[in-house]
Amino acid sequence: MRALIIDDERLARKELASLLKAHPEVEVIGEAVNVDDAYEQINKLQPDLIFLDIQMPGKSGFDLLTMLDKSPQVVFATAYDEYAIQAFEVNALDYLLKPIQPDRLADTIRKIVAGNSSEMSLAQDPIESGAKAGSKRDVLGVNDQVFVKDGDRCWFVRLSEVRLFESDGNYIKVHFEQFKPMIHKSLNALDERLDDRHFFRVSRKHIVNLAWIEKIEPWFNGGLMLELKGGEKVEVSRRQATKFKDMMSL
Repeated sequence: MRALIIDDERLARKELASLLKAHPEVEVIGEAVNVDDAYEQINKLQPDLIFLDIQMPGKSGFDLLTMLDKSPQVVFATAYDEYAIQAFEVNALDYLLKPIQPDRLADTIRKIVAGNSSEMSLAQDPIESGAKAGSKRDVLGVNDQVFVKDGDRCWFVRLSEVRLFESDGNYIKVHFEQFKPMIHKSLNALDERLDDRHFFRVSRKHIVNLAWIEKIEPWFNGGLMLELKGGEKVEVSRRQATKFKDMMSL
């Protein structure tokens, strides 16, 4: 596993890197000193795993997760225990308290290795998991997750559970279950990443998950009206309606 260490304290980064030398399963490919640095390095290096501090100058570790299209596996490493519940709500693999003890880190690595082995044995078509080899872009499939934050609540949401993405200025509302939290991203940027076999851009403001469409009705000026299983009604623009009908063989 290729790992990135993210911590604003140099000594903490060096200590963790030293401890990880005892675990050949993990290769430390870099270090980041703050959230913006981490964001650039994650996009550049594409690590499998990040060891993430929470309290850093400017932005927190949770803020970093909201910035990412697709997060690596996350282990929090922090001096504060009050974020533990919030960390596990976002499906963190583990929560290590500083100073990190070698045996505690060893337990974490064993857990990660065991979990990855199980996932590999259950692996589906790599296109479905958003990892099509040789693709010009890193496609986000329905089995991938996005990180969303609403006040103090945070989630990793599987894309198969998202009914609708709705543009709201510089943000996107993510419609899943009874929630509509926001992510700081443009709809155009998200549309570039989503697998178009599962998601369709119906208008300038909306992208729908095709699996959640319950009813399709003709609408004004050659458009369409979609009703989703969650109750939302979304208009398909006239231009996109033609593409939608061809795709759905209507």
